[in-house]
Amino acid sequence: MDLSISWSLIFFFVVTFAAATSGGYFRPGEWYRDLKKPSWNPPDFLFPIAWTLLYAMMAVAAWLVWERAGWPAAALPIGLWFVQLVFNALWSALFFGMKRMDYALVDVVLLWLSIAATIALFWPVSTLAGWLMVPYLAWVSFAAFLNLTILRLNPRQVS
Repeated sequence: MDLSISWSLIFFFVVTFAAATSGGYFRPGEWYRDLKKPSWNPPDFLFPIAWTLLYAMMAVAAWLVWERAGWPAAALPIGLWFVQLVFNALWSALFFGMKRMDYALVDVVLLWLSIAATIALFWPVSTLAGWLMVPYLAWVSFAAFLNLTILRLNPRQVS
């Protein structure tokens, strides 16, 4: 790996994990612990493990597309990758920060759509990059259903 490749990979990791800090800043807290949750809600310790792996895979996927396509060919797929990253970071602020499960549900739907579109744009450039984003889409699908279920179980918690 030459120095230019390592710097671009580092860049994608830094940007990805910068977005992840939203989840560290807007933490679940007592409000979330007091909500009714479905029996299939994962244990709290699973979330940071899953998200760390997913963020690493997202960074590598973007890097693969960047390295394969370069500028300006990678502008659209990488631009959309940044869009999904913004929706990703916004979810924690909406759900945990503002305690707006309804707004967070809208956000997670937009996140899901932007991930699906990113996969569609990554796939022709790098099949591996497309595959690296698939577990993320699956996890966000689960998270969207969990968000909806918690919202339905706690209708009075929405301002």
